Order: sequence, then C-alpha cells, then structure tokens
Amino acid sequence: MTAITNETAHVTTNKLFEDLGFSPEEAAVLELKLKLHIEIMKEIKRQKITPRKLERVLDVPQPRVSELIGGKISKMSIDKLTKYLHRLGREVKVTTKKIRKLEAV
Repeated sequence: MTAITNETAHVTTNKLFEDLGFSPEEAAVLELKLKLHIEIMKEIKRQKITPRKLERVLDVPQPRVSELIGGKISKMSIDKLTKYLHRLGREVKVTTKKIRKLEAV
C-alpha cells in the first residue's frame, strides 16, 4: 500500500514551463508572453482602464479584451502583446543572457 502525503511537489519558479513539460525553447517563449501579459495587466490596473475603454485603446473587439483580461494569451503573439503595451504607453525592452548549459542539438 502506498502512503499518502500532503507534501507539495517541487517546482522551480524560474523554470516553471520546463517543469510543466515544455521544451526549453517553448518555455522561453511562454515565459516572455507571461511577463508581457503581467505588465499589460499592471498598466491596465494602474491607469484604471475599463474593459470598454480598453477596446478603444487597444483597437480590438470586446472578445479580445475579455481574453486578455482573462489571461487567455495562448493564441496571442509576442508581437501583439508588445503592441498592446505600446498602445498603453509602455516601452518594451528585451535583454538576453547566456544559458548556463548549452545542450547539444
């Protein structure tokens, strides 16, 4: 008989998407999209923008606003999220760093 424990599985926060089974390349893209979305949501909150006003600011229909606010960004590109931030008055800068261990291709 297997013992049942209440221990939480270990998840490394800086590699969350890899821990969920995505390849390192997919994880990098998902992490960037997540960071862009977080910044969009911060700016919406900071400016106290209503969904109706957000439609006009981002020049998108209501269903896209609902998806954005609801965090449904899987079909949104990094390009689109960057444009949204720009329309909200934010500049996006991307930095890179060397990967600790480069795997053979």
